[in-house]
Amino acid sequence: MALAPETLARWQFGITTVYHFLFVPLTISLAALTAGLETAWVRTGNEKYLRATKFWGKLFLINIAMGVVTGIVQEFQFGMNWSDYSRFVGDVFGAPLAFEALIAFFFESTFIGLWIFGWDKLPKRLHLATIWMVALGTVLSAYFILAANSWMQHPVGYHINKSTGRAELTDFLAVLTQNTALAQAFHTLAASFLTGGAFMVGIAAYHLARRKHIRVMRTSLRLGLVTVVIAGLLTAVSGDALGKVMFKQQPMKMASAEALWDGQQPAPFSVFAYGDVEKGHNSVAIEVPGLLSFLADDSFHSYVPGINDVNKAEQQRFGPGDYRPNIPVAFWGFRWMIGFGMASFALGAVGLWLTRKRFLLPQWLRTGEDEVPHLVLFRSPLGSRLTAWYWRAAVWTLAFPLIANSWGWIFTETGRQPWAVYGVLQTRQAVSPGVSQGEVLLSMGVFTVLYAILAVIEVRLLATYVKAGPPELTDADLHPPTRIGGDHDDADHDPDRPMAFSY
Repeated sequence: MALAPETLARWQFGITTVYHFLFVPLTISLAALTAGLETAWVRTGNEKYLRATKFWGKLFLINIAMGVVTGIVQEFQFGMNWSDYSRFVGDVFGAPLAFEALIAFFFESTFIGLWIFGWDKLPKRLHLATIWMVALGTVLSAYFILAANSWMQHPVGYHINKSTGRAELTDFLAVLTQNTALAQAFHTLAASFLTGGAFMVGIAAYHLARRKHIRVMRTSLRLGLVTVVIAGLLTAVSGDALGKVMFKQQPMKMASAEALWDGQQPAPFSVFAYGDVEKGHNSVAIEVPGLLSFLADDSFHSYVPGINDVNKAEQQRFGPGDYRPNIPVAFWGFRWMIGFGMASFALGAVGLWLTRKRFLLPQWLRTGEDEVPHLVLFRSPLGSRLTAWYWRAAVWTLAFPLIANSWGWIFTETGRQPWAVYGVLQTRQAVSPGVSQGEVLLSMGVFTVLYAILAVIEVRLLATYVKAGPPELTDADLHPPTRIGGDHDDADHDPDRPMAFSY
């Protein structure tokens, strides 16, 4: 089974999906953060906000371009390696994916074009509206995709056509508004802003540690820290809500996340566990009594079924088989998701406190707008060392939410196994029957090499523009036109005037 077509197809889908999802949360959050910075510039006229807008906007554009390229592969894979899955869910999946492509994606891409080419063609407020439309488009796009994925976790609004053996959509509104989709969208969007905030904090810390672009980076640092703290809290709240939905709809996933082999009342939260998967028990376990019961059902005394209990129940319901996912991956993926996510939140909370308003600081810690903020509370050689270490830690935490997002999706998808559509279609029934082991190996190798090349290009592009820092402003940047087409003295003789809006 190690090289069976099903296993290889799952590996290929996992590699390409996790890679693609590195760009999704940054796209969602950077669009909104860039829009917020441009709003600040339009309202105040302060040059630092415009420089910040252009700097973070450029990083956003690099990221979204890579996201679009890698995202196209996801849909091709349904036809390549998962044709039986495509036939089964096509009628249901077609609706949210069509909405994502025809409404969200084109909505998003149209306004991106206007934002890129409209800096010296559109009035400030109209240009600002385009980036807010882009931000709205990214959120809509994410929601339609998450609604489709939520249907795989908890299928609703459909029936099985007995003559064709296919799932057919009966209630599109139920697919879009079921509690699984709402909880998953809330959690994913909150985690996206945690990612974008940490990205902003890390890059701002890099420049501040080098004492470069201080005014812009002080503002960016503060915005990133506020975003990290608020998004971190919302991620925790939404994760709790999603966990309660998961407890009701996928009890096996909840039990696997805690390596809870046998049901308990109350059920403990496992901080660390090591055991024998084949024998179904833990040899070592460090636990917090009753906490899992509370996380699952808002009560410290609720009963939580274990892996063995749910496996027996599913055997009775669906027939003979092993309905357990990969327990170590589910258990540790769940912890790495929480650990890396909350580490970013903790560093953001510390940074937000250390960079609090000047009037809250002692006089000797206060700095001007053109000075790097002090991050210590006492005078000693150790203080400057701690400041240097904080800048290093802030740069490193840039990657923490990306790791958390990746493990979160790995947990979400592998914890559902052996189901492609929970309780309806098993993964082994979803693969393409005519695709050979060699063909999947070839395509997986090509995609992996291609994605490695794209990773090098992405990192080098980002590194180049990050090191360059915010651009210097021109007079055209500071004084854009007040009407479409510009206010040129020789406008009547401008050959580009008829096409000014398009450019």
